[in-house]
Amino acid sequence: MVTTPTQDGTGVRAVGRARIAARTLRGDRWWLTPLAYGLTLLIVGVYLAYAVFVNKDYYWKPYISPMYSPCLTGNCVADSGWGWFPSINPVTPALIIIIFPAGLRATCYYYRKAYYRSFFLSPPACAVPEAAKHYRGESRFPLIVQNIHRYFFYITLIFNCILTYDAVIAFRDHQGHWGHAGLGTLVMVVNAILLWGYNASCHTCRHAIGGRLRHFSKHPVRYWLWSRATALNARHGQIAWASLVFVAITDLYIRLVAGGAFNDPRFF
Repeated sequence: MVTTPTQDGTGVRAVGRARIAARTLRGDRWWLTPLAYGLTLLIVGVYLAYAVFVNKDYYWKPYISPMYSPCLTGNCVADSGWGWFPSINPVTPALIIIIFPAGLRATCYYYRKAYYRSFFLSPPACAVPEAAKHYRGESRFPLIVQNIHRYFFYITLIFNCILTYDAVIAFRDHQGHWGHAGLGTLVMVVNAILLWGYNASCHTCRHAIGGRLRHFSKHPVRYWLWSRATALNARHGQIAWASLVFVAITDLYIRLVAGGAFNDPRFF
């Protein structure tokens, strides 16, 4: 016999909802997905935090780590930066840059789902109730700050342009001659493409292109762009993970080459 709860609450604990002893009736291994999300975010996050503060081996001409581009402080490695800001320990060049891509991903709709489920169990999976007794959504501080996502989106477009420029520069050899490429060139090109794909598949991009239009028929160009953004948006989750992991791979590759762990294989 199913009874009705009497305590106050919301969601599955609300008055009038059936009381079920089991936390969920799902019989599959629903916990694997939030576990995988959490471990991936934790591993990549720890590595990127290390990369931000280590402040060395981030430049091997013509390769520069995406974590340190553009290098804006006065203590940048020679020929790697612009030197706009004074050197202040422990502020590294990467610490100035990471604010914006990290802000974009932390407030991203997809990543919010990933880390809400993995770290806050809010909820841990579909048809699995969250641990909190009351649901407030993102209407109060600090989660209401997630609304600044759109501003991070526009700012990171500038960084994507800079990283694309870095990928083009990577077609030079160590002496600065054009028409050469190595494995690092390929890595930097793929990284730039994935970052553009991440921004292009973003919900904010889709809204910026096609939002607030009453008639698509009067805006054929924007409709075409919106259609392409919509198709990419369906793969936003996969692109989000691929681009995040590849940023770490790109930094690691350049760091190993710059540190002398191995030589960059040259294609031509």
